[in-house]
Amino acid sequence: MNKTLLAEFTAREGARDEVARLILEYAKKVREEEGNIAFDVYTRSASPRAFWIFEVYRDEDAFQAHLKAPYGGPFNAALVPLIEEDASVLTFLDPVT
Repeated sequence: MNKTLLAEFTAREGARDEVARLILEYAKKVREEEGNIAFDVYTRSASPRAFWIFEVYRDEDAFQAHLKAPYGGPFNAALVPLIEEDASVLTFLDPVT
């Protein structure tokens, strides 16, 4: 079963462009992961500092491998001072069947 989630965070005032640069660089790496199916980056139309990342992984093992990727820690360390939240807010999603 796929592992699907939505990651949300809000760039601090004046940090939107740097956050966008960081997340787009990170997205390139994540999309190359063997178990990644989707890593789509969005902003809210009415609030361009609000980022939403829709992520889909092949299964739980692929998601765990993603969490252990060597570039994840440095990305999060660079991101946290630039966002309003303490970290990305993760919402795990299940399909309606």
